[in-house]
Amino acid sequence: MLSKTTLDTIRGYVPEENIILDASLSDYTTFKVGGKAVCIVEIETVAQLANMSRYLNLVEYPYFILGNGSNTLALDEGYEGIILHLGKKFSGITVEGNIITAKAGTMLTKISRVAMENGLAGLEFAAGIPGSVGGAVVMNAGAYGGEMSQVVKLVRVVSPEGEIMELTPAFLEFGYRNSVLKHKKFIAAEVVFELQEGNKETIKATMDEYNARRREKQPLEYPSAGSTFKRPEGYFAGKLIMDSGLRGFQIGGARVADKHCGFVVNMGNATAADILDVMAEVKERVFDRFSVSLEPEIVVLK
Repeated sequence: MLSKTTLDTIRGYVPEENIILDASLSDYTTFKVGGKAVCIVEIETVAQLANMSRYLNLVEYPYFILGNGSNTLALDEGYEGIILHLGKKFSGITVEGNIITAKAGTMLTKISRVAMENGLAGLEFAAGIPGSVGGAVVMNAGAYGGEMSQVVKLVRVVSPEGEIMELTPAFLEFGYRNSVLKHKKFIAAEVVFELQEGNKETIKATMDEYNARRREKQPLEYPSAGSTFKRPEGYFAGKLIMDSGLRGFQIGGARVADKHCGFVVNMGNATAADILDVMAEVKERVFDRFSVSLEPEIVVLK
């Protein structure tokens, strides 16, 4: 329950129309499941983000940073905290030479397209990743041999005290689907990319090829959060799951995708509990069969 004091304070930081009470999280995540959040605050400016971060950390009120929700599972019981939503209102791109700067809520697909249109190479791998750049840099998102660590020059973040800081790749400690931002209360506000000059037609052809491969191999027709599990060292999660006899395994409305076993999909009526049950069964069977422990790639909002 949001107290009047907390709500009034938030109203002092953001416009009234940016405060959404009792919002369904299923509308904010690509899995299309989840209960209600106490409050969702649509962030428009870095100043708003800094003020909200400083206040919520000061009063120790639970909060969660949500972008496009493409790597997030919201639970059926909802979230007893405040969602700071870095979405369309917190997006924008600037290009100066071979440098692209994007606000955290900007979609990766849009940034890669702008890079292509300006003859800048390096972001082709991101052409079909359905996430925003803030979340992508936090988890060092990647595909087809490319990842964020290869092209990020610096990240402007908001600290828990509301300070604006610039973090270089050395500080960010990028790893496989990992960065220091996953473990500290810094909020990615803006990402600066350093790209290479390239041939526009060649860049576009590469992007088209990657997108065609995605459409062919991934179950894009169903709601999901992308790859459900991280790639275990020396293995491919999807193949381990398939070889464990789990293709098409289903509980309730959640199913191991027939097209690609690395995806758990929502067949239309899944609950978060269904998805978690499928994930648990997959982990158990893969470990029993191969002695390999699968680690979730998706983040559970709790």
